[in-house]
Amino acid sequence: MNTQPKKFLIFYILDILKRCTDEDHRLSQKQIGEILEREYEMKADRKSIRRNLLDLIDLGYDVGCSQSVRVKPDGEEEVLLTDWYLNQEFTNSELRILIDGLLFSKHIPYRQCRELVEKLEGLSSQHFRARVRHIAALPQNRPDNRQLFYTIDMLDEAMEKGRQVSFHYCHAGMDHQLRPQMNEQRNPKEYVVNPYQLVAANGRYYLIANTESHFNVSHYRVDRISDICLLETPVKDPRQVQGLEQGLDLSQHMAEHPYLFAGESVRATFRAKKHLLNDLEDWFGPAANYFHETESALDVTVKVNQEAMFYWALQYAPFVEVLEPAALRQRVGRALREAAEKYETEVSHDIH
Repeated sequence: MNTQPKKFLIFYILDILKRCTDEDHRLSQKQIGEILEREYEMKADRKSIRRNLLDLIDLGYDVGCSQSVRVKPDGEEEVLLTDWYLNQEFTNSELRILIDGLLFSKHIPYRQCRELVEKLEGLSSQHFRARVRHIAALPQNRPDNRQLFYTIDMLDEAMEKGRQVSFHYCHAGMDHQLRPQMNEQRNPKEYVVNPYQLVAANGRYYLIANTESHFNVSHYRVDRISDICLLETPVKDPRQVQGLEQGLDLSQHMAEHPYLFAGESVRATFRAKKHLLNDLEDWFGPAANYFHETESALDVTVKVNQEAMFYWALQYAPFVEVLEPAALRQRVGRALREAAEKYETEVSHDIH
């Protein structure tokens, strides 16, 4: 057996603690010695191992152990230290939440998501990795915009420096591939925008911005942005943007834009079945005002993007009735009648 230089001993012991221990899985000095000999080809007696463990504590590592007192034959007391472990930087529950957040996201490409999950697994001991083996494999039908992290970095830099960006904005084709939207000359259309905020909503990242040629707020799916460039031109003062005159109140903005559509917000009133209360809180939170409660229903008033309210009302159509504004009520009614007519008519074309 080739013996390793003793100067590496403290690093090997730290590596063993990182890989093999946590508060629920501890090692004795004897077990640490056995791993050193088996995996690192290094022999060390228990006193050397103990001394290096104490050195790690002196260096600031959060190493824990069990203490007990033994009385020697001469009556002198001796403190025994055993059951050594490293308090990991993240608890298993915290890592599981972070990993689940990645798994539930819809915008991170498969390969990058898998790499991130593996890095998070590596922040705890091998016992945690064994516990999360039952997590379902990532679906590989995720978007394949490999520029995603670069795009996020560029947007962060642009917002920090107060500068505009340009990019191409993509849409999906029938072959499931993303392609940039084209201009009248059939070239990729260039968007120049004033970036103000990145937000996570509905499992995706969105950019809250103002398109330079418009006066209102725009929302862009970050995973559909490609070929981003940081420009030298400064961003437009958000107070010049319709809807941001008083600055960006993010919580209010998100409550008014549940689907991140652009356009005007209106005061909408609708009647909903009471069993939807949890859904109402998820979508609108404190922005929803409840009144006229009955045994089975209640009325709700929210300030919300009109286009988003239209689609939201269709989504919950069996349990929601839009009352105001009248134009929105009429539009929802027309859409539901047209949908009903489609399903009342037999399908006349062949389905292969």
